[in-house]
Amino acid sequence: MKNLILTSLLVVSGIASSENIIDIYNEALENDPTYRAAEFSLLSGKEFVVQGRAGLMPSVSISGSTNWNESYQDGNLSNEYNSFSSSARLTQPLIRLDSWFQYKRSQALTDAAEADFGYEQQNLVVRTAELYFGVLRTIDNLNASKSEEKAIKKQLDQAKQRYEVGLSAITGVQEAQLAYDLSLAARIRTEGAVFSAREALNALIGREVYSIDPLGDSLPIVNPSPSSKQDWVNLAIKSNYRLKAAKLRRDASKNSARGAASDHLPKLDIVGSASKSETNQYYIDDFDAPVLISVPQETERRSYSIQFSMPIFQGGSVNSRRKQAYANYDKSIEDTLFIERSVIQQVRSEYSNVLSLVASVNAQEQAVVSATSALEATKVGYEVGTRNIVDLLQSEKNLYSAERNLANAKYDYILSNLRLGLAAGNLEPENIADINNFLN
Repeated sequence: MKNLILTSLLVVSGIASSENIIDIYNEALENDPTYRAAEFSLLSGKEFVVQGRAGLMPSVSISGSTNWNESYQDGNLSNEYNSFSSSARLTQPLIRLDSWFQYKRSQALTDAAEADFGYEQQNLVVRTAELYFGVLRTIDNLNASKSEEKAIKKQLDQAKQRYEVGLSAITGVQEAQLAYDLSLAARIRTEGAVFSAREALNALIGREVYSIDPLGDSLPIVNPSPSSKQDWVNLAIKSNYRLKAAKLRRDASKNSARGAASDHLPKLDIVGSASKSETNQYYIDDFDAPVLISVPQETERRSYSIQFSMPIFQGGSVNSRRKQAYANYDKSIEDTLFIERSVIQQVRSEYSNVLSLVASVNAQEQAVVSATSALEATKVGYEVGTRNIVDLLQSEKNLYSAERNLANAKYDYILSNLRLGLAAGNLEPENIADINNFLN
């Protein structure tokens, strides 16, 4: 997946260049703690199946020991000996239903870990876009606030001039001053929002981002494809990674319950063992003239058996574990149902959002055109005295508001499409590259 993404962070003459969304995403793959934690969770989850398979495989153990012994009679050493022993044991499960179900459980848990990682891969695309366009959104708002503040300041100065020469009342100056003070406060608030948005983006990749590419004017605004809401729901039920993981954990819980129930059943193992021991014993033949006589002894044993075991009564623990396991399985069924319903609800909601945002963008584009025409007409009316300062200030606010609403609608359209893809489970890194094509 990483090979699909362009290289990150360009530096020209020691000055950081403007970065695009691919640059940010590429760094997030390497530096985002949430994504990195998901990678390690995947590595951990892959070990489930290894551990589960071990219960079906042969087990081999070896052991060894050495001993030194001395015997005394009337305070005198009468004999001594040392011994060495070693053994090996091989056990091959033959009939172990509990181990088989444990293995099936481990397979499901490993697959669930892979599904969890798949979701985090897709979610990183969404999180990157949310933070990236969050910065652009606040920058647009700040630019609009600055332009509004500048325009209102100009109107304030004109109102003061008109008042000084007797062409308008003091109320015009007061109205303009109020509008200017409010625009100044709004600009200061927006500067704080820009700082917060930048810091959130910085936290994603672990460094400061100085400049990012803005969204251009060529973004196509189209309805979702496929066009049917039910098609999106069907896709989500099949492909959503959160739902996949929930179903797999439900399967794991089912096999865990079957394994607990099989604890009542017989177990059959093939066992082979071999052992070897050697003893060197020394006798004292004559206390007056001690003579040590070594008597070595060697023993080898081999045995092969089929071992049968079956629990009869263990204080009710076996039956209790079975009941507990099936209760957990029933819970997993309900958890899966809840996630399925939440996924369906999310898909339907995001699908409707995209449709609404398509209409909203088109409407806001027309609103900008209308607000621009209205402002020009109000300026002419103000110059000839048919419109007052309040009308002019309101027209300017209407235009800046329409421009902000248009930009926000475009950002929301992009993000809602990505969230729809995340809910449906068909989001890919290529979607980031597609968005990047429409940045300036």
